[in-house]
Amino acid sequence: MTALLRYQTALLFRSQRWLPPFVLHAALLAVSVRGGQPVLDSLGYAAAALLPVAAWLTRVCAEGEPAPARACAAAAAGPARAHLACLLVALATAAALGVLAALVVTLISDPASADGRTRVDRPSAAAAGLLAALVCAAVGTAVGALTARPVLRSTGRAVPALLLGVLLALVLTGSPANAAVTGLVTGSRSGAVPFPLLPPAGAALLAAAAAAVACALASRRSA
Repeated sequence: MTALLRYQTALLFRSQRWLPPFVLHAALLAVSVRGGQPVLDSLGYAAAALLPVAAWLTRVCAEGEPAPARACAAAAAGPARAHLACLLVALATAAALGVLAALVVTLISDPASADGRTRVDRPSAAAAGLLAALVCAAVGTAVGALTARPVLRSTGRAVPALLLGVLLALVLTGSPANAAVTGLVTGSRSGAVPFPLLPPAGAALLAAAAAAVACALASRRSA
């Protein structure tokens, strides 16, 4: 698996297909986050901005490998393991991007509640923001896994499904990403830093289930 992860990482970054999702993330942060804003609000916006980027990165990893190379990797390690390596690289890349963004946002934001009356502990806020970023990275990876090859092979269907999945993941009540982002924004009103347990658990289960479905289909459709 280590060799597969190295191969998929090299494939992602040498292809430069990672660049558009990274530019999108920077643009979303530039629009939604400003220096001096309440830290919990800014961290919530930063986490939300990561979700579509994670979904896009997952699609890039799943679709970026040339067919002959994909066949060779599947023959050597098995189609399920080869596809799992794609998803893990996408998740790790999105998570690293989210961690970096959360740290920068924490440093430039005002450690206070939305009304400015309550001070917010900056390290605690950073920890909550990192947790929310990881939740959104996992949910975004799940959305990308379910809207890319081998689940959906047609680009005409996959791209609208990805956009719809991202939207639903952000706005639906009960979504781990929605809960994590809403918790930060709501906590900003009182200055209380949230550390909910259900969103991370739900995001992990969702990502694992999506990966299982995608890997099972990879094995079945290559047979």
